[in-house]
Amino acid sequence: MEPVQGSMLLIYAVIAVAALILMITRYKIYPFLVLIIVSLLLGLAVGMPVGTIVKAFETGNGNTLGHIAIVVGLGTMLGKMMAESGGAERIATSLIGWFGEKHIHWAMMCVAIIVGLPVFFEVGFVLLIPIAFNVARRTGKSLLLIGLPMVAGLSVVHGLIPPHPAALLAVQAYHADIGKTIAYGLIVGVPTAIVAGPLFALLIHRHIKLPEHNPLAAQFIASAESNAPRELPGFGITLLTILLPVLLMLLGSWADLLFTPHTTPNDLLHFVGTSDVALLIAVLVSFWTFGAQRGFNREQIQKFCADCLAPIAGITLIVGAGGGFGRVLMDSGISQQIVQSATSAHISPLLLGWFVAALIRLATGSATVAMTTACGIVAPIAAAGGAQVQPELLVLATGAGSLIFSHVNDGGFWLIKEYFGMTVGQTFKTWSLCETIISLLGLGLTFALAAVL
Repeated sequence: MEPVQGSMLLIYAVIAVAALILMITRYKIYPFLVLIIVSLLLGLAVGMPVGTIVKAFETGNGNTLGHIAIVVGLGTMLGKMMAESGGAERIATSLIGWFGEKHIHWAMMCVAIIVGLPVFFEVGFVLLIPIAFNVARRTGKSLLLIGLPMVAGLSVVHGLIPPHPAALLAVQAYHADIGKTIAYGLIVGVPTAIVAGPLFALLIHRHIKLPEHNPLAAQFIASAESNAPRELPGFGITLLTILLPVLLMLLGSWADLLFTPHTTPNDLLHFVGTSDVALLIAVLVSFWTFGAQRGFNREQIQKFCADCLAPIAGITLIVGAGGGFGRVLMDSGISQQIVQSATSAHISPLLLGWFVAALIRLATGSATVAMTTACGIVAPIAAAGGAQVQPELLVLATGAGSLIFSHVNDGGFWLIKEYFGMTVGQTFKTWSLCETIISLLGLGLTFALAAVL
């Protein structure tokens, strides 16, 4: 069979996504199976060599799980220890006390922006979701009202504000000033997070009814269901344990400033600053702060770790399959066709950066891949065009584009769907729409900033 070329690739991609959504929502087929089936059929339909279709899916699945599985597993263990010790309850109680129940969604956005700065979206999510579950339970409010501001805050810093890894790569590609980028990123990012987070959550949570029972939420608040009074861990030690991986990752990003590159101290900081190692250290520390210090013995701690992993097995498989689907889109030539379509349009560098990143995001599902790939495409075009556009604003426009409309080929889509207990349709109406608001408003505010500067 001859490979499909040109715009027909885009048509096949649209058909594949539509079929995937229909099979999951209308016919209630398990998403993991649907993602495999649609990925294989898409590869066959566009004429990929038969021998490479399965390999492409396995590669995408493996690449995604190589990071996500470890992060979700270690993050879930940390969350479980925090829940069993009462740490999540302590943080929830303190936030409610400081902000009041009426304004708790603002607190969740602020915490997410702080925690999300040095870490990938998935890491920040697994660190904060136990707190969101506990705040929702204690206030009796919808998890959407608590959780959407949290994921909006994480997403904004993921795409717009260094020292987040994706934004930092864009700063380097465009030769932007990091100080200005951070300042402009906050000017654009904070209002964007406010609209897409607390304000959007206030509007949408009334129209989305989540299931009464969420088995994942039960993992993180089970200990709080007991009526027996107990002493909770201190706020300081709880916060330190939760933020330990964040602090370690910050140290890793500063390693070259603190020590000469390729020296032992420098290499050690880079090592402990990787997300996997930082989370592992935090989990081991939690065995003492949330475990031994709270009176739990070794057998109980081991049981907590074993029990919390079973509910995330399905999520992990679905997230990996989403990565496999994204890889088939790339290896089939669909992603390249999207890029070619974008670069042939004669538009302003800011809009081009946003547009290319948005199309790659839609095709691959990864904001990081979209941002880094778009930078490589747009940077020479912007330089050759001679347009007087500040490189810091190009970073923001590209970052905003990389966040648009998370859908079925994005691991984050399935992560949020499963943890929030939503259907695919509800996830589109909440998370996907939240991401689109961030992307469009981020672009609009970047243009407004460009007009002022």
